[in-house]
Amino acid sequence: MPQVGLVGPASVAFPVVASGEPVSVPDNLLKICKAKPVIFKGHGHFPYLCGNLNDVVVSPLLYTCYQNSQSISRAYGQYGASTIQPISEEMQLLLTVYYLVQLGKYQARILSESLLTPAEYQKEVNYELVTGKVDSLGAFFSTLCPEGDIDILLDKFHQENQGQISSSLTASSVTKSASLDVGGTPVCTSYHLEPHRIRPFQLAVAQKLLSHVCSIADSSTQNLDLGSFEKVDFLICIPPSEVTYQQTLFHVWHSGVLLELGLEKEHMTKQTVEQYVLKLDAQAQTKFKSFLQNSFQNPHTLFVLIHDHAHWDLVSTVHDLYSQSDPSVGLVDRLLNCREVKEAPNVVMLHVTSFPYALQTQHTLISPYNEIHWPASYSNGVDLYPENKKYFGLSEFIESTLSGHSLPLLRYDSSFEAMVTALGKRFPRLHSAVIRTFVLVQHYTAAMMAVSGLSQMKNYTSVETLEITQNLINSPKQCPCGHGLMVLLRVPCSPLAAVAYERLAHVRARLALEEHFEIILGNPSSGITIGKHFLKQLKMWQKIEDAEWRPQTYLELEGLPCILIFSGMDPHGESLPRSLRYCDLRLMDSSCLVRTALEQELGLAAYFVSSEAPLEKGARSEALESDAEKLSSTDNEDEEVVTEGSTSEKRSPVKRERSRSHDSASSSLSSKASGSARCGGSPAQAQPAGPSRGDRARSPQPCGPAEEGRAPGERQRLRAGRGPPSVISGHGPGLAPQPDPGLKTGQWSIQVSVPSSSSSGSSSSSAMPAAGPLVLRAAQCSMTKACRRPPVVFLPKLVYDMVTSTDGSGLPKAASLLPSHSVMWASSFRPLLSKTMTSTEQSLYYRQWTVPRPSHMDYGSRAEGRVDGFHPRRLLLSGPPQIGKTGAYLQFLSILSRMLIRLTEVDVYDEEEININLREESDWHYLQLSDPWPDLELFKKLPFDYIIHDPKYEDASLICSHHRSIKSEDRGTRRKPEDLFVRRQTARMRLSKYAAYNTYHHCEQCHQYMGFHPRYQLYESTLHAFAFSYSMLGEEIQLHFIIPKSKERHFVFSQPGGQLASMRLPLVTDKSHEYIKSPTFTPTTGRHEHGLFNLYHAMDGASHLHVLVVKEYEMAIYKKYWPNHIMLVLPSIFNSAGVGAAHFLIKELCYHNLELERNRQEELGIKPQDIWPFIVISDDSCVMWNVVDVDCGGERSREFSWSERNVSLKHIMQHIEASPNITHYALIGMRKWSSKTGSREVREPFTRCHVHDFIVLNVDLTQNVQYGQNRFMCDDVDFNLRVHSAGLLLCRFNRFSVMKKQIAVGGHRSFPITSKVSDSPMAIVPAQYICAPDSKHTFLAAPAQLLLEKFLQHHSHRFFPLSLKNHGHPVLSVDCYLNLGSQISVCYVSSRPHSLNVSCSDFLFSGLLLYLCDSFVGAGFLKKFHFLKGATLCVICQDRSSLRQTVVRLELEDEWQFRLRDEFQTANAKEDRPLFLLTGRHL
Repeated sequence: MPQVGLVGPASVAFPVVASGEPVSVPDNLLKICKAKPVIFKGHGHFPYLCGNLNDVVVSPLLYTCYQNSQSISRAYGQYGASTIQPISEEMQLLLTVYYLVQLGKYQARILSESLLTPAEYQKEVNYELVTGKVDSLGAFFSTLCPEGDIDILLDKFHQENQGQISSSLTASSVTKSASLDVGGTPVCTSYHLEPHRIRPFQLAVAQKLLSHVCSIADSSTQNLDLGSFEKVDFLICIPPSEVTYQQTLFHVWHSGVLLELGLEKEHMTKQTVEQYVLKLDAQAQTKFKSFLQNSFQNPHTLFVLIHDHAHWDLVSTVHDLYSQSDPSVGLVDRLLNCREVKEAPNVVMLHVTSFPYALQTQHTLISPYNEIHWPASYSNGVDLYPENKKYFGLSEFIESTLSGHSLPLLRYDSSFEAMVTALGKRFPRLHSAVIRTFVLVQHYTAAMMAVSGLSQMKNYTSVETLEITQNLINSPKQCPCGHGLMVLLRVPCSPLAAVAYERLAHVRARLALEEHFEIILGNPSSGITIGKHFLKQLKMWQKIEDAEWRPQTYLELEGLPCILIFSGMDPHGESLPRSLRYCDLRLMDSSCLVRTALEQELGLAAYFVSSEAPLEKGARSEALESDAEKLSSTDNEDEEVVTEGSTSEKRSPVKRERSRSHDSASSSLSSKASGSARCGGSPAQAQPAGPSRGDRARSPQPCGPAEEGRAPGERQRLRAGRGPPSVISGHGPGLAPQPDPGLKTGQWSIQVSVPSSSSSGSSSSSAMPAAGPLVLRAAQCSMTKACRRPPVVFLPKLVYDMVTSTDGSGLPKAASLLPSHSVMWASSFRPLLSKTMTSTEQSLYYRQWTVPRPSHMDYGSRAEGRVDGFHPRRLLLSGPPQIGKTGAYLQFLSILSRMLIRLTEVDVYDEEEININLREESDWHYLQLSDPWPDLELFKKLPFDYIIHDPKYEDASLICSHHRSIKSEDRGTRRKPEDLFVRRQTARMRLSKYAAYNTYHHCEQCHQYMGFHPRYQLYESTLHAFAFSYSMLGEEIQLHFIIPKSKERHFVFSQPGGQLASMRLPLVTDKSHEYIKSPTFTPTTGRHEHGLFNLYHAMDGASHLHVLVVKEYEMAIYKKYWPNHIMLVLPSIFNSAGVGAAHFLIKELCYHNLELERNRQEELGIKPQDIWPFIVISDDSCVMWNVVDVDCGGERSREFSWSERNVSLKHIMQHIEASPNITHYALIGMRKWSSKTGSREVREPFTRCHVHDFIVLNVDLTQNVQYGQNRFMCDDVDFNLRVHSAGLLLCRFNRFSVMKKQIAVGGHRSFPITSKVSDSPMAIVPAQYICAPDSKHTFLAAPAQLLLEKFLQHHSHRFFPLSLKNHGHPVLSVDCYLNLGSQISVCYVSSRPHSLNVSCSDFLFSGLLLYLCDSFVGAGFLKKFHFLKGATLCVICQDRSSLRQTVVRLELEDEWQFRLRDEFQTANAKEDRPLFLLTGRHL
């Protein structure tokens, strides 16, 4: 193709040639073109080239574009747009040539150089350096001085100044005013070291990471079983940079994470910390193998593999093109993507990067749902995480270039660019990186000479370089301790960095500046080397006494005046100290023209500034004064001889707009007038030097290592005396406060000496007042400003233009670049990124529009056969550079560990039994202390203990069993109803291997039990109706069973897949230890996630039948969470019923089933009494079971010792089921566990008393005793009393106990009481639960029975005023136990014939409670009881007519007086069937 337009004058044109003819590249081509021409393969046949081929580059880019363009018309059609006629290739060619003509020759050089891989680029540069091709360039530079040879000038200067340290500099050093410490050594007040602490942002991110891990675990995919892990371990993989390695070790050490995770003990050594950080270099493989082995051997440890700086080295092992040159390339793929890591169920991988784009392609292994992005600081103008520091990143740097900002932080150097361009033409065969490096080194050389007094060299450097060098050399003199600033000189190519280092070090030595600033060559593969003088300074500043100490991270160079030559093709996450003042990126090359590389380089300058000094538009405070504005006098950047009040006098007259503020060449190089104005006047005329009122009072907060940098370590802050604090007045940001008028008095002397040869302004220092107590700093340490303003960044003009120009939406054009070298666009026909896109939206954009190149490790990932291709245990954390990601993920490890420990712990109720001192002192005790089972005959003689001892009934009415006076102090103090849950005492217990679990527990062993098993599909369960008639309800009850296929063996069907006939029951005589005989029923509501229904471990793997009893409206949600559990679904009429209804239906169903089984098995020749009659009714919060081991020391011995241990529920159930004569017991239970249990409670192995929470119920013996089907509370106490009064045995095994977990949701809390009128704002209190009939009372949306029970619990004294605290005269409660509150006692009697009742002849009752009484209660029955005068009666019935009938039938008006106003009802609407109450007084 013709090259005329592209690369040079018309004289160089190729002849038109026929196809197949060779074309010779002329020898003089490069000389004429002044740059290497790029030949694009265009349309038609490409000619065969011969001759001087090294002078041209052949590129396929254009051809690729044409191929791409063919898909555009197809894409138009796909998106529904009208199809367009494709442009012919000839037309495209003409358009391209026309476009390229506009671009000119500079682009050709960039293009040809950008075609080189990083390895080829290094090779090319090395070749030019080794072969001496650069010698002509070096010779050219050595002539750039008036004397004609720089080295001769340097030698001459060196000889003149031999034996003395640069006189021009020492002359200007003056006495510095500073605070002195106790020893008289000067102390700088600006040098603070912050302790390590976690910032709110980091905590928020750590919590986001944790919630993502939890959501992986909670998903139904079973990819992560958090419940099976006991601890957390981790390995952090980082790029092969020694500084990053040491920096990461430092973070791990100071975060305390190793102690928190229990991985190390108090006394850690560096070697122990090194186990947790892996540098991905040639030696990495061995360490990584041991990590894998460790994860394999410890399946109960969750290993978090953290891949930090995750955008680095994405080279595929398969397409590893560089393995010969660099063994560390391709390591990430080889190690982190190995099969063992992918398949390990206990390894979670966290990729961490500031530039995630290459991990967001169409082939990525990371699910978009597993991406965590650093949160924005502001949302709708609200500061989400208030912090005392503001992050300053790329967008803030760009914003600072806009007109109206006081501080242009991004700049370019036009004189540098001009020289590079000119030399590029002069040396066309040299790589531009070589030319740029030599020009920059020359500029620094000339600037160092100019500052040292060789003023004639000023014209051979740029204003920018002179500013940097001046401030570098002069800043230490502004501080009593010699703190200075850091200049970062980025030289990506290592050979060129070495050249720059040698040259600058040579010039520094010739100028006798070795002790003024250090030059450090920062190479990824090696540590930091600094001279003895500077090492001594650092140790003094940081108060380090260790003789062996050397700085190992750049953070530890805090305050060191130095040039850091930062080499390596990519930064590897190295953090820089706050004393970084200039970030010189003028050597960035064309390889940075992709988004990742560009942002990575600019990320070096990312910084935290004290938010006390915000960089607002138009803010012109001294703290943020721009350096460019001072260049008119080229004086010292950090010098403050004038106070803020007079800063306006020295402002540059140049009004700054964006176009000029960054090209400082427009400002004059020197202004002798301003120099003399400030230095030539007499001391009397000089302004008194002192910090302004605001400056003195404000102590800047520097940033600590939690920000991933900007401070050397966690050592104590260096403190020093300061002037008295003064009030900061409320100046607006645009107003500089006036200096304190009181400071103008007194004698001031400023010693100034300016070398005659230089107009570089004054190098003055602080002044010392001869009188007055105030010690003031005239000159300010560069560290003071460091934390208030980010560094200044110098960029190549090309990069500057790209970063600061924006598209139509305001998005910087740099963001639209190809995201990474390792990916390519999926199509040219794609929408543009938009400024309004969130990080998540950008991720989705890249996932849609980019594909990995063949060399990318994700390239082949789609071929692995997975449907979605995402790895389930991979997460990606992205956030801006240097923002604190390391601190965030270390914090995540800590809270993950805490959560796992918390998952293995449980809060159980830990309350001692109540009313112990009221226990009956009977003549009968169970004295055979070592009996494993109760002796039936002995047990029958024991009295029944009516008193409730369960601590959950602390607020319940006491049950009197004989006449005795109980002092009111004996009862517990009343709790407020809302305190009941809050104030119950709990203990945190470690879950044993026999615990019951909720839905969050998944482990290998119980997968099948839970139904997460390939054999059992989730939908494989069937619904079966089961009906039986019940005379008390007067109708047929229809229940539904949901039976999973895997559990059908427990049931009998009329035929396979047919009608459900019965639930199989074992025989009393069965002695197998393989299963539990009693079916377990667990009524539950509102606890589909939190109920403890996984009994696999509790039953120690034994076969058992477990049925969840659920309400109809909750059936679906319970089935979803517990797909392999049998459900018993209550009829819909019980949707709003309490626990009594569930207990009632369980018992009735089981008795009906017992009869069915007796009939079925009788046909098989089995006697009816041999069918097992017991069931277990268990609360959904029973978590663990314990047994007490006793040593009685003889049958009747007083010696008694005991210990308690955790056992399986299987152990307890099989022990109970093996009891002799077990069928003679109606109810069997156990103690509730308490740490406060004493010998007294466990001494007697068995007692006849109330049983709660976990009961073994004989449905045969209790056939005629029913649970109160309407009851919400105390239904177990009510049932216990009914069972006992029926003459049946209740036995509590005191040596067994059950632990109950505190569950904050569901259960009895599932019944909120609200107003039926939705807009009623009033809170409903128990006093409003009852109202007068026909009144205009607010009706409530709650069951009548619940309102009644709640009202009686809190306000029964309104009905029974005589009974309040009158325990000697209880309320007589017939056939029921209702809780009347702790201040009122009750006496329970049963009206059934042949009932066991307490002797009531001694009692004078203070009240009578008749609740829904049936025909057994007659007038004659009531006449047997005696009442106090004025005792009260309360009759409760289903409706008003029943009330009247009851009064008549029981002849109540004979002894009780009723009034019309004594009738009440529960606060229900008519359709909700309220209960009615009638009260009366005893005559």
